[in-house]
Amino acid sequence: MSCSVDYSKLMPFSDSSPQKLKHAPPETTNEEAAHLKLLVEKKKPVSIKLVDGEVVSGWIEYYDRNMLRLTREGKPNLFIFKHQIAYVAEENS
Repeated sequence: MSCSVDYSKLMPFSDSSPQKLKHAPPETTNEEAAHLKLLVEKKKPVSIKLVDGEVVSGWIEYYDRNMLRLTREGKPNLFIFKHQIAYVAEENS
């Protein structure tokens, strides 16, 4: 005796509707540029940790798609490529 049951119809979590197409997320949200613009306009002091572990401090005077310029008090200004940056943190002022 053979009993044929379609379990997919009995399962409440089964979705027999056609799958919705999923779109890839955008490559950029432009939030980085908006945040950097705010830091530049307010001359907020920041600490930048580089991928090699070095930490430099100052304020961001300029940025573009590939690099930023860190202005420092009493020290040479730095042009830092973004791929060298681990993170940028605002300092408490």
